[in-house]
Amino acid sequence: MMKYIFIVAFFFTLPLAAVAQRPGNDRMENIEAHKIAFLTQKLDLNPEQAKVLWPVYNAWQKEQAELRKEKYQKMISFRKVTEIDELSETEIEALILNDFNFKQREMNLDRKYYYRLKAILPIKIIGKLYRAEEAFKRELLNKYRTVRPQQKE
Repeated sequence: MMKYIFIVAFFFTLPLAAVAQRPGNDRMENIEAHKIAFLTQKLDLNPEQAKVLWPVYNAWQKEQAELRKEKYQKMISFRKVTEIDELSETEIEALILNDFNFKQREMNLDRKYYYRLKAILPIKIIGKLYRAEEAFKRELLNKYRTVRPQQKE
């Protein structure tokens, strides 16, 4: 049963893998593959649930990535500023308000996909998904915290 779910999950993640085939994206590919396997294991979905979850989840991830890319591109000038004192008050305010705007857009996106998921899956599965994503983030952070010092040696 678990093997079938993994195959279904893999099938629905192929579009993400195709996008990530650019040079230098090996790390991201590995993280995404690990994330899908991690979520699949934690959610313990039946085949029908997996079939409806992964297309919606993949669309959500794609929109999140696009929003993060847009945010990074718009904030890059702020990151390059070495001193806040070099900016006018109007520029600083615009950057702060822009950040608020992106946070609101992220919240709206999360809410949109929460309702999409709620329409197709039991709320307990959605709760498990949110919990599993947080657990994955913690695992990933812990992994890279322990890897980084070893790389410096």
